Amino acid sequence: MERRFDLVIFDCDGVLIDSEAISARMLIAELAARGVEVDLPYVAHNFLGRSYPVVLAQIRRDFGISLPPDFEASYRERLLAVFDRELRIMPGVREVLGALRVPYCLATSSSPGRVARSLEIVGLVQAFAGRVTTASEVAQGKPAPDLFLLAGQRMGCPPSRTLVIEDSLNGIQSGLAAGMTVWRFIGGSHLGPGTPLEPPSARPDGRFASFDELPALLPELIGREPVT
Repeated sequence: MERRFDLVIFDCDGVLIDSEAISARMLIAELAARGVEVDLPYVAHNFLGRSYPVVLAQIRRDFGISLPPDFEASYRERLLAVFDRELRIMPGVREVLGALRVPYCLATSSSPGRVARSLEIVGLVQAFAGRVTTASEVAQGKPAPDLFLLAGQRMGCPPSRTLVIEDSLNGIQSGLAAGMTVWRFIGGSHLGPGTPLEPPSARPDGRFASFDELPALLPELIGREPVT
C-alpha cells in the first residue's frame, strides 16, 4: 500500500493527554479570583490551542486588565498540582506510538516546563525525547504556521508528506496554513463525538474520536514494525 505520509506531528494538550478540560476549569477559577469572569465557551473559543502570552494579550483587550506578574507562575503551579492528581493519557495513544512505521514528533503551544511535566506524569518522556517543539521557539504561535513548519523542518519532512493530529480550531488552522494534512481528534473530554463541524477556515481533512480507529484509517502507517 502506498504511503501518504512520512511524518506524524501530534499536538499535546487535548490529543496525547486529556488536559484541556482541567486547564479550562483552573483558568476560569484563577481569573475569577482576580475579577475576570469568563465561561467555558469563551475559553474554548479564545484560548484553546494558544500560548500563554496570547492568552494574556486577549484578556487585556477584552477586559482592559493586565494580570499581575506572578499570575502565570501561580496558575501553572496550581495547574500542575492538579495534573499530578488528575491528568491521564488518551486511551490508545501508547499503542499507536509503539506501532507507527514512520517518525513522529510533538508540537505544542504549552511552555517547555509544562509539556515536560505533562509527559512525565503520563509516562511519555522517552517516547518524545528529542522530538518536542514548543511555541516559545517561534515568532508566532498557532494559528500561524510557524510551529508546525519548525517541527517538520527539524524532522526533515516536507509539509506535503506530513500529517498533523490536532484538536483545537487554532491548531487546525496552523497545520493547514503550513501546507500539511490535518486530522482532528475529538475524543478528549472537552470535545466528544457530538462536536459541531468546524467553520470553513478551520475545516480539517479528517476526524476521528478514538486512537483505536487509527490502524484502520492509516493501515500504511501503523503496523508491527515501528520506526525508532
